[in-house]
Amino acid sequence: MPESGPSSTRTRVLPIAERLDADTKYAGRGVTIAFLDSGFYAHPDLTTPYNRIAAYHDLFAPRAGLEALERSDVSSWHGMMTSVVAAGNGALSAGQFRGLAWEANVVLVKVGSAHRIVHDDIRRGLDWVLANRERYGIRVLNISCGGDYEESFLTDPLSRAADEASRQGIVVVAAAGNAGHLADHQVLPPASAPSVLAVGGLDDGGAGQRSQHYHSSYGLTIDGLQKPELIAPAIWVAAPILPGTTTAAEARLLKRLDEASDDKLFALLDAHAGADADLDAIAGRREPYLVRQIVAAKLRDRRVLSGHYKHVDGTSFAAPIVASVVAQMLEANPALRPHQVRRILMTTARGTPGIALERQGWGVVQPRAAVEAARGMGAG
Repeated sequence: MPESGPSSTRTRVLPIAERLDADTKYAGRGVTIAFLDSGFYAHPDLTTPYNRIAAYHDLFAPRAGLEALERSDVSSWHGMMTSVVAAGNGALSAGQFRGLAWEANVVLVKVGSAHRIVHDDIRRGLDWVLANRERYGIRVLNISCGGDYEESFLTDPLSRAADEASRQGIVVVAAAGNAGHLADHQVLPPASAPSVLAVGGLDDGGAGQRSQHYHSSYGLTIDGLQKPELIAPAIWVAAPILPGTTTAAEARLLKRLDEASDDKLFALLDAHAGADADLDAIAGRREPYLVRQIVAAKLRDRRVLSGHYKHVDGTSFAAPIVASVVAQMLEANPALRPHQVRRILMTTARGTPGIALERQGWGVVQPRAAVEAARGMGAG
């Protein structure tokens, strides 16, 4: 059953559309977004009421079909989250936690695992997207992973592939990385490539009520380019919990306990004895306030929003927000070329006081203004 999100008085994690004042008339209709990531899962937010997964390709098992997306394993988590953040329709949250491009089609390309994504494998994934862009109508590419080392775009095959994708009409969006708190906070390929929109992070508190920097990577690339170009929410982002995992079962139990009346609380605990040692330890005391204290602490510590969603952080999730804005723009004006999309996003972004310019680039992405500018731009 679909579940509503949490009370805003408890978490204040609001949908991205509200936090960025997006125009929800646009949903990426007719646009295909490709994703390069460690793995994927056919989440209901992408497959119901109809399946919007246009294709799946596994670099390491090229014959694998869409049925491979039904398996829950640790490598599925990250790509499932990035694709749903951009294009999920919120099927398991009654539409609440849906992405801005919630009617876009998606192409999912597995380029690694939860343990490792290799620089050259990202390049191989890019090559596959280029070879199949016309077949699947790919207009946007989200890359929420980074290479292993810094190299000039003049010689790095990954950066060159990203720039070629842009020349071929694909808007490439990449996470800047999360090293802004370190002395070595460089932006690595492919985000460092000239034509790639590198996305850094914003901490808006989950409700759009504050603006402070997230610890995203930033600075001059080896070629002297300033990155990132834009920032978007990179913390307090609602993302799906992988179905069929112990984390999913725990989240559902915690939310049921949180919402249960006192007279039903201990029946639930008894029915789920053994599921949580902390809850088992106090179940026999039959004191509701103790149970509620533990449940509240666990919901907070595990960042649970509902039985199906939690909040996550990282520029891995800021990038697909920008990719979803691009899909909205291309719905509004399919004739736009990548350089036009880039220009519009940068000129409509809002600079944010209190965040160093080198950390925010042109500022926070502004979906409504970007779509409006896209609508008014002719081909060229």
